Amino acid sequence: MDLTGKTVLITGSSRGIGAAIALAFAQKGANIALNSRHALAPAQVAAIQAYGVDCVGIVGDVTQDAAQIIDQVLAHFGHLDVLVNNAGITADKLLIRMQPADFAQTIQTNLVGTFNMIQYSLKPLFKQRSGCIINLASVVALTGNIGQANYAASKAGIIGLTKSVAREAALRQVRCNALAPGMITTAMTQDLSTKVKTQIETEIPLKRFGTPEEVAQAAIFLAENDYMTGQTIAIDGGMTMY
Repeated sequence: MDLTGKTVLITGSSRGIGAAIALAFAQKGANIALNSRHALAPAQVAAIQAYGVDCVGIVGDVTQDAAQIIDQVLAHFGHLDVLVNNAGITADKLLIRMQPADFAQTIQTNLVGTFNMIQYSLKPLFKQRSGCIINLASVVALTGNIGQANYAASKAGIIGLTKSVAREAALRQVRCNALAPGMITTAMTQDLSTKVKTQIETEIPLKRFGTPEEVAQAAIFLAENDYMTGQTIAIDGGMTMY
C-alpha cells in the first residue's frame, strides 16, 4: 500500500504510542484522524499538518462512540484506509484483590472497544475492497504478568479477534494484524521506580525499553505490506523469543 493520500484513523492517539504512530503515518504522506476521549491539543494537529497532510481530531469513547467516530472520518475524508486500534487502559492489581469492575472495565475498553471500532469500519472497507486494520495487543498476552490478569486477558482476546477478523476480511481484500509491544517508554511505564526499571531491563535481551517510534515503524510495515494478515508481531527487545 502506498500511503500517500490514504486516510488513517488512530484511536487513543493523544500521546505515547498512538501519537507516535500518527506522526509516522503523516511522514509517509497519509491524512490523519486522531481520536481521544478528551479534546486533542491543537499543537498536535498542527505538528501533523506541518507534513503537508490533512489532520482532524475526533473526540469519542471507543466503548460507546465507535459509529460516530467512523462516520466523522468518512464525512471529513470521504474514505478510510487504515484503522489503528490503540486505545486502552490498565487497572493493575493482584487477582485476589481485583474487583469485578476492574476486570470488566479493562475488558470493555481494550477488547470490546477494539471490536466496536473494527465492526463499524468493516462496511466502508469492504465496500472499497481494500484496507488495513492494526490492533495493539501486548507481550503480556503471550506471557502473562503478575497483577495484570485483566490487561493480559484483554490483550490475548485482541490477538484471537485479530486472527478471526483476518479470515473474514480476507474475502474482501482487507487485512488485519496485531502488534504486541513489550516494555515501551510511555506514561504507563514512567511511574515505575528506577529499581524496577533496572530489574526489567536485565531481563530484556537488548537491555533497554523500546520507544513509541519503534512501535510506529512496525505499524507502517504492516500497513505497507499487502500480503501480511492474521499475524502478531512482538516488539519487545527479545523478551518473548525464548
